[in-house]
Amino acid sequence: MTDLTITRTLAFPVDRVWRAMTDPVALAAWFWPQRFNPTAEVDLRVGGRYRIDGPAAGMAVSGEYVTVEPPHTLVFTWVWDGEPGETLVTVELTPTAGGTDLTLRHARFPDDQQRDQHAQGWYDCLDRLPEWLTRSAG
Repeated sequence: MTDLTITRTLAFPVDRVWRAMTDPVALAAWFWPQRFNPTAEVDLRVGGRYRIDGPAAGMAVSGEYVTVEPPHTLVFTWVWDGEPGETLVTVELTPTAGGTDLTLRHARFPDDQQRDQHAQGWYDCLDRLPEWLTRSAG
């Protein structure tokens, strides 16, 4: 098994970043490119489920929340539609003087290739987050 860890420093308060990671309207707005026509469903509680669908791209991911500790820790399983295998994502948000440190750990990949494919996806996804946080101010 192999893991992936990505860290980002965001110039926004923890509560705003938490909302971006957990609110279905927010997730649909930034998680995947808008050309995917994304939608999101969130039942934010331990044992609750989520689903992020990109019908225009023919892809969706879903899973179950394992840990929900607002606004600092979110742990959830990750399963692509139509593919076997479940991985585990941990998001930790730490307040800083200038905003929030986000640490994302995606674990339990069966091999380096799958880890590296997900790394590219997470980098792309997290690159959209600061723009959404800026637009959603207020």
